Amino acid sequence: MSDRAILNTTAFLRALTTGFVGVTLGLYLARAGFAAGTIGVIVSAGLAGAALAALLATAFADRVGRRRFLAGTALVGALGTLAFVFSASPLALGITAFVAMLNGMGRDRGAALILEQAALPATTSDAGRTRAFAVYTMLQDVGHGLGALLAGLPAALRPEAATGTGGYRAALLICAGLSLATGLLYLRLRAGVEPGAAAARHPLSPRSRRLLLRLSALFGIDSLAGGFLTTSLLSYFFFARFGAAELAIGALFFAARLMNAASHLAAAWLAARIGLVNTMVFTHIPSSVLLMTVAFAPSFPVAAALFLLREGLVEMDVPTRSSYVLAVVEPGERTLASGVTNLVRLGGWAAAPVLAGSLMEPDSLYLPLVIGAGMKIAYDILLWTAFRGIKPPEELG
Repeated sequence: MSDRAILNTTAFLRALTTGFVGVTLGLYLARAGFAAGTIGVIVSAGLAGAALAALLATAFADRVGRRRFLAGTALVGALGTLAFVFSASPLALGITAFVAMLNGMGRDRGAALILEQAALPATTSDAGRTRAFAVYTMLQDVGHGLGALLAGLPAALRPEAATGTGGYRAALLICAGLSLATGLLYLRLRAGVEPGAAAARHPLSPRSRRLLLRLSALFGIDSLAGGFLTTSLLSYFFFARFGAAELAIGALFFAARLMNAASHLAAAWLAARIGLVNTMVFTHIPSSVLLMTVAFAPSFPVAAALFLLREGLVEMDVPTRSSYVLAVVEPGERTLASGVTNLVRLGGWAAAPVLAGSLMEPDSLYLPLVIGAGMKIAYDILLWTAFRGIKPPEELG
């Protein structure tokens, strides 16, 4: 099994659990009797744990060894999830969500992603880099979609217990087991995924430092906007606004992730023709406009249709963004570049759900969607203005 195949497999398995947790975390906590504000705090705690792991990966993984760090993170996540299942008070749930790095975003953006992305370019050429990222992110979204679909399984298998939490707890135990499985796969990676002693100490060049500072500032805006739009909070929106059932919400997010997955290959095709930055911006702005229409949809079927249209565009910037960031820095700088940019995004995602949850009163459920979409449009305009003239190697010829 090649290193790229292992990285693709671990990404899929991790996304499967992330997709499930993203949909069910808010519903599970709501079924347990917690208010929207408390749910937002617990979701933020999980994202804060993921942000800390990302910081440690950025600072130390190349010295510790990527394989060791990946396996260790998977083990900690499994143990933390196990503890979360058996916690009851808001404080205990917040602490264990932090340790487990529970990702209420419904999208995989943690320490493992940083290291996998840093290793992936070494498995291909400049010309094949964007497609390799497209396949990688496509498999993630297939996993996210299946996880979202499975989120409705506890209620479907035990309709008489639809108002309880037992089914969710059992499913979270399975998530812990899948985290252990990814840890075992990481141990099979070869030495080629490691940066080497010289690269591990490679400082950022002045050019790369300037680029990363500007990119990170822009990604901070986008991630803060994304924190208003976590899968957990969107699931709560559909549940509270329209009374949608768990099975329907799970099916919706499954379909959404399939739309995301298909869009990644389309993004690679489009980027080869109009460039990475243009693909990122010109697909992202329409997706934000569509999200605003979801906020004011008159019914769940209409909201679901608009949401799916949005999901067909919103993820086209993911493989192109990752490919772009790792193309404009030197190979020895990739872990730091991947880590810094992802860490900034995680910080924004961790901070925003607290505010978003406090805004989601019965008469203002739409506010986080409108605020998040507006901020994303501003980010896209600023990104295109600042980086349209900075090309990756394959666009210089």
